[in-house]
Amino acid sequence: MTVRVPHRVVIAPSGFKESLDAEQVADAIAAGVRRALPGAVVFTAPVVDGGEGSARTLASATGGRVVERRVTGPVGDPVESHFAMLGRTPVATALVEMAAAAGLRHVPVDRRDPTRTTTYGVGELILAALDEGARRIVVGCGDSGTSDGGAGALVALGARVLDRDGRPIDTPGGAALADAASLDLSGLDPRLAEVEMVVGCNLTNVLCGPRGVARVFGPQKGATEQQVEQLSDALDTWAGVLEAAASERGVGGLDVRHGAGTGASGGLGAALAVGCGAELRSRFEVFLHDDLGAPEIDAAIAQADLVITAEGAVDYQTPRGKVPAEVARRAKLHGKPVMALAGSIGTGAADVHDIGIDAVVGIIPIPMELAQAVEQASDLVAQATERALRLVVLGAVISSAA
Repeated sequence: MTVRVPHRVVIAPSGFKESLDAEQVADAIAAGVRRALPGAVVFTAPVVDGGEGSARTLASATGGRVVERRVTGPVGDPVESHFAMLGRTPVATALVEMAAAAGLRHVPVDRRDPTRTTTYGVGELILAALDEGARRIVVGCGDSGTSDGGAGALVALGARVLDRDGRPIDTPGGAALADAASLDLSGLDPRLAEVEMVVGCNLTNVLCGPRGVARVFGPQKGATEQQVEQLSDALDTWAGVLEAAASERGVGGLDVRHGAGTGASGGLGAALAVGCGAELRSRFEVFLHDDLGAPEIDAAIAQADLVITAEGAVDYQTPRGKVPAEVARRAKLHGKPVMALAGSIGTGAADVHDIGIDAVVGIIPIPMELAQAVEQASDLVAQATERALRLVVLGAVISSAA
């Protein structure tokens, strides 16, 4: 009897927000694969999408270096942060991971109020990258804890957000944008005009409207229903300010309110596009490109028997530009089966089958507190992988015996 089980396995996960980075998830999955399939050939390709862990992962992959900095955190307190100066790039390239300065993990649970959080520290990281000699700055958007429309970052870079009386709004959190009337960009650091800036983001995220970031992501960042509406109205006002600034600077072709990626990281995408001339591009187009040290994931998938991806939560948002969706898209170009591991399985998870994910496996075997799950996440991922693949082996045995 011949039993056909997966021999070549590609592991291409995202990180688990506030728990494991993509490399740690990949390592845990690989451990589970080897327990269930001792002879398997395993190719790990942790997917960097600009969120948590991206800077350190790509610094390592390219032979670059991580630059540590203390910056202003999202609630105004100093936080230890960092960015990466990448190696093996045609020009001096910095990867500024916005989550390293303004990610949700930097917002204490009892202070999660996105009407007040700021991206000021992101601007400070961009300035630090300029100080290190960067000629190209790639800003990774993901895992943010902010909804200030990127105003804080622009202020850190030298801009002024002004109210109707021409007075600066020095700490423009999301709610304060309701008072914004104009944007003075004359004080921006002049070095910004000499660098290329690219924002790698989820292009499905837009600034305003029914699918604007306030309504889609505000609750995840701690906003009440009332605060969601407050933020939505304030970002509408801010969009008008950005539109006027774009017109003054001759930035054409950008739909500030509904353009792809304008809502990235609570509106940071729109602010950097208008204020710094940043190009908003798909994060997978940016971070899965070989000029940033990305692994040869497509070539590996073409040779695979099974592709395993993972995400902290598989739900209705997964098909909207999340890592498992992109991995599944690439796998299906080669006709490969895809399994997704999930920290939690939420509403709309069944929709992922329509985008090429063949099976979803939750990693939590018994009810447990979130803190316990986070602490044990690596073991839980490895164990879930082993359980799932032992079922795959069992199915192969049954199929061969039939």
